[in-house]
Amino acid sequence: MSFAFPFSAIVGQDEMKLAILIAATDPSVGGVLVFGDRGTGKSTAVRGLAALLPKMKVTVGCAYHCDPADTAVRCDQCPSLKGKGAAKVKSELLPVPVVDLPLGATEDRVVGALDLERALAQGVKAFEPGLLARAHRGFLYIDEVNLLEDHLVDLLIDVAASGENVVEREGLSVRHPARFVLVGSGNPEEGELRPQLLDRFGLSVEVRTPTDVPTRIEVVRRRDAFERDPAAFVERWHAEDERIRRRLVAARKRLPDVEVPDAALERAAALCMKLGTDGLRGELTLMRAARALAALDGEHAVGDAQLRRIAAPALRHRLRRNVLDDAGSTVRVERVLAEMFPA
Repeated sequence: MSFAFPFSAIVGQDEMKLAILIAATDPSVGGVLVFGDRGTGKSTAVRGLAALLPKMKVTVGCAYHCDPADTAVRCDQCPSLKGKGAAKVKSELLPVPVVDLPLGATEDRVVGALDLERALAQGVKAFEPGLLARAHRGFLYIDEVNLLEDHLVDLLIDVAASGENVVEREGLSVRHPARFVLVGSGNPEEGELRPQLLDRFGLSVEVRTPTDVPTRIEVVRRRDAFERDPAAFVERWHAEDERIRRRLVAARKRLPDVEVPDAALERAAALCMKLGTDGLRGELTLMRAARALAALDGEHAVGDAQLRRIAAPALRHRLRRNVLDDAGSTVRVERVLAEMFPA
């Protein structure tokens, strides 16, 4: 039996963990981009969170694990469309999927293709779902996302915008939902991300290798303990993971009732204007992320505290380059925050 490193046992990297929790609370935030040094727990955090998420209800026999309760988002082949009435729709609980998209993946593997085995053996045209189908309602994780080939970047941009995957090839015409939390990681020294895909990530966080001895020692100690006895280590952190699970479940239930006052919207708009972000996606993401954070905090309305905490991850990757200001994007955001939200 394989074990995921407990989410609660990750040392430090608080901004990354908070961003992933927010995206899990409200997937409409738009995913998380994690840029930073290698070996800082990027993929560990994603798999750790997925392991503690409550199982999702899916339609039995559906290749795209559609939600039987969501009649608005279903694939064309869903067994739930064949029955009459919800009572005839069988469901089961499955773990939330975390799907890796390798850099060298072919387009057919990503979007799906003709099932050659059935075509040759039975002489019928059948569709073999790809990675996008497997990731529906879960997480699609791309390591070294800044090195992803251009044709796959274009494909992901289309699917992220529409929420569905459309395949037209070999006489097949297939359309199925593909809604997932996109999580990308990479090292900025190895190349920049294309602006079109960068803009599709709701939150962008920076991770760094710990620079103090006690933190580095604790990271090594916990990792070594996990590798020596995974079961015992997971059990040791079970209670803390359960606490995070309960917090996340409660936040999802509370989210629809969290209000965003006009004052908070005005603050968000003023912040984006001062920073000179392009378009209105910055305000939308900031509002959604702040609302999810308020739900996680147990609040019933978005306030300055939520806007300030989530402003940098929501906006740092949306800033225009300023030739007259060589400060990093994080510094620029923090500078404006200090002006608008004085301590």
